[in-house]
Amino acid sequence: MSDEADQVNAVNEVFEVWAPRAERVTLRLEGASLPMRREAGGWWRVQAPAGPGARYGFAVNDGPVLPDPRGRRLPDGPEGLSALARPGAFPWRHPWPGRGLPGAVLYETHVGTFTREGTFDAAAGRLGHLAALGVTHVQLMPVSPFPGRHGWGYDGVAPWAVHEPYGGPEGLAGFVDAAHGHGLGVVLDVVHNHLGPSGNRLPEFGPYFTERHHTPWGAAVNLDGHDSDEVRSYFVGSALAFLEEFRLDGLRLDAVHELADDRAEHLLAELSAAVDGLAERLGRPLFLIAESDRNDPRTTAPRALNGLGLHAQWNDDFHHALHAALTGESQAYYADFARAPLGAVARTVTGGFFHDGTYSGFRGRRHGRALDRAATPARRLVGYAQTHDQIGNRALGDRMAALAGPRRAMLGAALVLCGPFTPMLFMGEEWGAKTPWQYFTDHQDPGLAAAVRDGRRWEFGAHGWSAEDVPDPQDPQTRDRSCLEWPDEAAKDSDEARVLDWHRRLIAIRAAHLPEDLRLSEVRADHDEAAGWLVVHSGPVTVAANFSRTAPADVPLGEGRFSPLAATDDALHPADGPLHLSPETARVLLRSDWVREEAARSL
Repeated sequence: MSDEADQVNAVNEVFEVWAPRAERVTLRLEGASLPMRREAGGWWRVQAPAGPGARYGFAVNDGPVLPDPRGRRLPDGPEGLSALARPGAFPWRHPWPGRGLPGAVLYETHVGTFTREGTFDAAAGRLGHLAALGVTHVQLMPVSPFPGRHGWGYDGVAPWAVHEPYGGPEGLAGFVDAAHGHGLGVVLDVVHNHLGPSGNRLPEFGPYFTERHHTPWGAAVNLDGHDSDEVRSYFVGSALAFLEEFRLDGLRLDAVHELADDRAEHLLAELSAAVDGLAERLGRPLFLIAESDRNDPRTTAPRALNGLGLHAQWNDDFHHALHAALTGESQAYYADFARAPLGAVARTVTGGFFHDGTYSGFRGRRHGRALDRAATPARRLVGYAQTHDQIGNRALGDRMAALAGPRRAMLGAALVLCGPFTPMLFMGEEWGAKTPWQYFTDHQDPGLAAAVRDGRRWEFGAHGWSAEDVPDPQDPQTRDRSCLEWPDEAAKDSDEARVLDWHRRLIAIRAAHLPEDLRLSEVRADHDEAAGWLVVHSGPVTVAANFSRTAPADVPLGEGRFSPLAATDDALHPADGPLHLSPETARVLLRSDWVREEAARSL
């Protein structure tokens, strides 16, 4: 920044940091050292003239200069100094549509591989495709700073900042603004359960972590011990800041089951109350989606009923059942679902958790609790056939279209997009992308890089993979292989074109016919494991699918008047009696005489 720019743009800024156990804290601002004043609650503050982009950090007890834990910019990465940024200064061009969860179709996206450039600007150039597809929200994987240039983002260390190689905070704001210009909402994946193994300097400021609890990543975030009020405020404040300053519509909360919190009010209840309060103040809908493997109804139950008040949660049981039915895989946790996969899909698609009251062979115990189907909107469960986790945590990162072929991928799409849950696609799924999506990192610490590489190979070696076949996460080619290869839109007769057209039709059918307030009690399913067919009735929309690879099936639809809406084989003759389906085909139908359940109508 030039001296002239300093004079024009510099104003007195309040620099503050929480360091409750420090004896001295010094602000280092553009080479100057300014002692800070201790105030109540362990906070240290000082005022100083500074302009946008000014580099600064804090030295605790005369130690090394550390970046601001609440800093909005880290131009040189997690280990570098913070740069002053003024939230709210972005010149927004488009109004904020404010799209809520009812009627949402989510599209999970990783900025670094959505395009080969791996930036917000390049990703914004593809938003027209998503608008034409019919999705309503782009769900970005984490964008907080992490080591190096390329990575998944779940090892971020600065929950208030934005990864500079993607474009930093201005790049994120520009992406959101462009999405709004296409009528799309934006959801951001955030990580509150741990910080990355490299560059995490929070413990040098205060008790952000505790040895009272442990997670797979080590000491847990201090949510319930001494000084935990400020730690909770740190994460809640970050969530609110991203929602308001970047005009986001919602947040996806990573692995909430790893938030160890023994307080009477769980962090998630505190966060959901704060987000609901912000939504009321802003006059627009905001929502929180939890990733949780506990199958616990309290996650989305209202706070007034002693729930956590989150607005939706991922439904991994539905994914596992559907994956087993489509691929025939039975390893690891799929073993619980592979014994009778169509029955497992039928149970999970109606809102039942597969292990509720039953023994989980994978976990070695009973798992989960039933939802109140009459009182639970189906949108509170997010349904999907593919996610970053379920693809990237395979040894080779292979997608459904590569595993099972496009025909079976289309069966899965029908059950996801015309099923009862809030649907989510993983980038490229809509055209049956076969490019892998693999686990990649760019750790700058050689010891950590080696540990990640060896750990990955050991993990999959234990499941029968040859170590040399497991991609090296640190190899730049692993990231490059994971970049989407966008199809040629002009190739009308390709598999990609047919799969893309199928997804567009399904999303349009959902928007036109599926009630946004559908209750789980209004969903039912029938199946025949031996014959290979499955029927799911989601209110007025019915999906019938034949999973058999070789045999046709005559599928009974039950009582009602059904008219065809779409078919994978374009066989749209009316359904009169049992529906005849060829192998690996699906039909979507509309029940014209469907009537709402009285219980659902009154809720």
